[in-house]
Amino acid sequence: MSGPVVLVLRILLAVSLYAFLAWAFVSLWRDIKQQGALLAARKVPPISLSIARGESSPQERHFIQSEVTIGRDPACECPVDDESISARHARLSFHHNQWWLEDLDSTNGTQLNQEKLAMPTVIISEDEFKCGDTRFVISLAGDILMPPTKRIQHA
Repeated sequence: MSGPVVLVLRILLAVSLYAFLAWAFVSLWRDIKQQGALLAARKVPPISLSIARGESSPQERHFIQSEVTIGRDPACECPVDDESISARHARLSFHHNQWWLEDLDSTNGTQLNQEKLAMPTVIISEDEFKCGDTRFVISLAGDILMPPTKRIQHA
C-alpha cells in the first residue's frame, strides 16, 4: 500500500474511534439524567405529627426526612419528654412508597389505633399511635386514604 492510503485509513480509524467515544459519553449522560429524574420523582413526602401528652394542647412537628425516630433520647429526630417512653421507642420510616410505623422493642410498647403494634405497619393520615402517655396523630401530605382493613403488615 502506498503512504497516502495508509494515512487516510489511519485518519478514518481515529475519526471513527472518537465518534464512538462521543456516542458512548452522550448515551451515558442521557442515562444519568434519566436516573436523576427518576430519583427526584421519588422524594419523601412530608409527614406531620400532632403530639399531645395527657390533656395538654397538641404540638405540631413536621418532618421531611425518610426516617423519624421517636424517644426520650435528645438524639432522636422527635425527642419527647415523657418518662414512660423508652430512649428510642418507635420509628417512622418511608420505604416502598409508604410510611411505616415500627416499635423499637420499647419497654411499654406502642399502640396504633388502640391496638398493640407487633410488627412494622403501614400508616395513613389520621392514624393515632401512643407511646407511653403521649399520643401522636399522623398527617401525611398527598395521602390516598386506605380503609383500615386493607393495612399492610410486614413480617
